[in-house]
Amino acid sequence: MKKFLKSMLVLSAVLLLGACGTQNQQASEEEKNEEITLYLVRHGKTFFNSTGQVQGFCDSPLTEDGIEKAKQLGEGLKDIEFDLAYSSDLGRQRNTAKLILSKTAKSKPKLTELDGFKEWNYGGYEGKTNEEMMKPVLESNGFEYDESGSQYGAMVEKLGDEGIADTIAKNDPLKAAESYDEIVTRGTAAMDKVIKDAKKNNAKNVLIVSSGGMIPTLLSITAQEEYKGEPISNCSVTTLKYKDGTYKIESIGDTQYIE
Repeated sequence: MKKFLKSMLVLSAVLLLGACGTQNQQASEEEKNEEITLYLVRHGKTFFNSTGQVQGFCDSPLTEDGIEKAKQLGEGLKDIEFDLAYSSDLGRQRNTAKLILSKTAKSKPKLTELDGFKEWNYGGYEGKTNEEMMKPVLESNGFEYDESGSQYGAMVEKLGDEGIADTIAKNDPLKAAESYDEIVTRGTAAMDKVIKDAKKNNAKNVLIVSSGGMIPTLLSITAQEEYKGEPISNCSVTTLKYKDGTYKIESIGDTQYIE
């Protein structure tokens, strides 16, 4: 009888452990299959955007139009329940994020600042005219510079972001501009941090406010085969889906909320 009871206890323990293991496996699979939506927003228009000055790590304030468009975007996104929100410490990004979150009808997450979402660092070209920085890059590759940037797309197609960033860094008289590898390293670290935070907090919707040069880099890092160099306008929304270790682009440079 004692042997029988002992056997039954052992069997019960095995069945219980098996059930717990199955539940843990199911929970793990459910967590694995959770989809995260990332909303990549370019900051509102700034003073330097208006004057055609280089603006990377240096900053300038949002214009009245930039503030208004950020508010409009916030209205357009107000029904999305953002679980997490990020920008860098650049004022133009931080203030755009705050204006968007001020309009949300749902709970407002704390804004986290990550250096990885800063614009490219243009070193000695910061604050100078776009022409001073980009004309030598274009001309050394057989293109002409004009204020409309009509040949910029062709140059991107030829050089890629890597070629452009490395040429700017090479030309920089202060030798302070970032190389493409440096830009990618911090961008990758920032995206990894966001996904880690999202999984930890079971987040489904994440707001990321960054810049016109950095967002294409983030797309190249996460979904290189899908991103084809589409323009990223001020206050545009680019939507990324993340699931099971894979990113998929849902939309690029969407301006429907501000038009």
